[in-house]
Amino acid sequence: MSGSAALEYGFPSTHSTNAVSVAVYALLALNDPSSTVSPTMKLFLEILSYSYATSIVVGRVYCGMHGFFDVVIGSLLGAVISVLQFLFIEDLDNFIQDGSVKALSIVILSICVLVRIHPEPADDCPCFDDSVAFAGVLCGVELGNFHYARSPLSWSTPVPATVPFQLEVLGWPKTILRILLGVSCIVAWRGIMKPTLLKALPPVFRIVEELGLSLPRRFFIQASEYDNVPGHLKTDNVMPSASDLPNIIDTIRHPGRRASISVGPQSEADAYEALAFRQRKRRESLSSVVETNASRDRRVEQEIKPREQAGLARSTSAENGAPVLLVSQSRVHSTTDHLGDNLQVGPLTANSGGIVRTPSQDRREDEKDKKEIFSKLEKPRVRYDVEVITKMIVYSGIAWLAVEGNPILFHYIGLGINGADVT
Repeated sequence: MSGSAALEYGFPSTHSTNAVSVAVYALLALNDPSSTVSPTMKLFLEILSYSYATSIVVGRVYCGMHGFFDVVIGSLLGAVISVLQFLFIEDLDNFIQDGSVKALSIVILSICVLVRIHPEPADDCPCFDDSVAFAGVLCGVELGNFHYARSPLSWSTPVPATVPFQLEVLGWPKTILRILLGVSCIVAWRGIMKPTLLKALPPVFRIVEELGLSLPRRFFIQASEYDNVPGHLKTDNVMPSASDLPNIIDTIRHPGRRASISVGPQSEADAYEALAFRQRKRRESLSSVVETNASRDRRVEQEIKPREQAGLARSTSAENGAPVLLVSQSRVHSTTDHLGDNLQVGPLTANSGGIVRTPSQDRREDEKDKKEIFSKLEKPRVRYDVEVITKMIVYSGIAWLAVEGNPILFHYIGLGINGADVT
């Protein structure tokens, strides 16, 4: 694995952490005494869990995205997290739901601190945005469960804050209406709150910045450096625009006509990786040229040496008496005469076509390749500091609607189940 890949993917391998954590948790749940899964299904799910984790971990090494140490530590981290969650998740839930507002505040504050100390990425990648969205969902879920568990509308079994639902009681029509209405509420929340927050938060951030309390992040512009945030940011769009619908429909109807995807450098780390690959190919080509020339010289020498020993390679010209050069000597002098003043002493390199170049030509070629590759990179969009808080609030609201807001709405409009603690 090259240093460029290490800059982009880093240590440890979070893909390995996620994959192993899912697999370990599934294996623990399948082997729990309370599990009601049939032996055949249990065996199938166990094989699936092992295969999933193994394919991800081995794939990260095989693709050159991580080293052995990265995936080992990542896998161990995922296994430890799953074991701790499996053993203590009920205690944590009881601590939050049966505790006071102080306990809830400690959990939410801890999540916010984790967002703040999130490592700075090497490139402007979506990893930080994903972490912020995930943290926002956690805050919304914990807040919603904390309050909904104390509501007479929720069920206490199988866990506190369970949303009342029985398909046999509601029927398919009401169930479909619940889904459509719930999704509509989430889309409406995001569509209203995101532009509102992006417009309202910059003045607040400027005041905080003047007080010296701002915590700037890499790739994000501070509020004092811009006036307004554009209303339409090309990021995490939930719904496609009307202009995209014809292309989407045409793609579904004619899957064979899909445009080809150009796979190339997507970040600075990818660009340096491509440059390193080209340089390695040049070194291999140079080695091939040197070996070929050395083999040819040995072959010519083997052909000429017997003639020289027999006195056949040297004779005197009949006209002027000048000695006739050996074949090997003629080759050297003709090459020198051909190059003339352009002949440079020093190490030579070869490009992918096997053409020998001087060091200065090689440097110019490297600069040309670098300029070409980096020109193909898509420039990252401008990112604003208020987007972090905006994403936290929006995704917290989405999670709260899912676990408390929508269930309460369903109850009051006749799409819920009357009664409590009945399953």
